[in-house]
Amino acid sequence: MSADRDMVRRILAGDSAATRELVGRFESDVFGLCVRLLRHRHDAEDAAQDVFLRVFRSLRKWDDARPLRPWVLAIAVNRCRTHMSRRKTRPDTADYLADLPDTEAPAADQGSELAAGISAAVGTLRDDYREVFVLFHESGQSYEEISAVVGRPVGTVKTWLHRARAAVLEHLKELGLMPAEAARGEPG
Repeated sequence: MSADRDMVRRILAGDSAATRELVGRFESDVFGLCVRLLRHRHDAEDAAQDVFLRVFRSLRKWDDARPLRPWVLAIAVNRCRTHMSRRKTRPDTADYLADLPDTEAPAADQGSELAAGISAAVGTLRDDYREVFVLFHESGQSYEEISAVVGRPVGTVKTWLHRARAAVLEHLKELGLMPAEAARGEPG
């Protein structure tokens, strides 16, 4: 934490190397989270840029008694929420793009049918469930860190994560990638 405080102090004093250090430290986490939540690379790039703009504008408000990483990830989740709400209210002027093949390189873990099924299942989750699922399973955040990021009590985070897992298992069962007993929590 003292390293975070020192870096923020240097940024606020105008040290460009400290600014690059902060971006370097968090850019892969922020971008990865944005990609998983928004499920669109271009939107994730825009959101990630917004995140860092917000971070630098708000650094004076950061409580240095708390870890920097959950604060940055909370900003990322909020920017993704904003992008998702804008997406719902604006008309899609490029419907024809849905018919084009995806040029995005598949992630290394999507080589298997099961990994692709999990990815598809995560994409069908409610936004708040997807947030906690991605933060826990893909970003390795603890319940307490996720609670700080999403602004909900730990109990709510645990409930949402449980429901997200159940929905993912149900989706995998529907795809025939999981035995029916496993989706109900029975030994398979």
